[in-house]
Amino acid sequence: MPKDIDESRTRRLRLRKPDATDGAAVWELVKSCKPLDENSMYCNLVQADHFRDTCVVAELEGEVAGWLSGHMIPEREELFVWQVAVSPEARGLGLGRKMLLDLIERDACESATRLKTTITKNNAASWSLFQSFAKTIGGDLTDEPHFERDLHFEGRHDTEHMVTITLRETPEIARAA
Repeated sequence: MPKDIDESRTRRLRLRKPDATDGAAVWELVKSCKPLDENSMYCNLVQADHFRDTCVVAELEGEVAGWLSGHMIPEREELFVWQVAVSPEARGLGLGRKMLLDLIERDACESATRLKTTITKNNAASWSLFQSFAKTIGGDLTDEPHFERDLHFEGRHDTEHMVTITLRETPEIARAA
């Protein structure tokens, strides 16, 4: 734990599965975390309700301070992480990594052999998070262009690189947080 972080803050942190009542708070959090793409409040409500087993809410002092949305890719042993959002008040606590570690230890993700996510080349915070996560779990990280600026986004969005991290089968992963 970094020396400049108040240890008592981390004790008030709670990671849990979301429920439908979290949808609005998640939507507000994502809106405040640029450069994340905003979804509709309804989308976040459906994620919190229908995909709760592969999403994580982090509460700090009882308030939603972190959100991770994901899903198992149908017909594949791959977990896709859609968004990771951390409020300014919770930054510096390693919360993104903690949510990822919590997620991969869930029963709903036990068949996953790889974690996938997409990141634009200029999103330094996301690259740092997923590189740190891969190092923590001892997984290999690769990337390649996936959703391309001109082909998929009609020139309106930067190319999203598909990041793939191999997941190791070890009970020590959760203790690495």
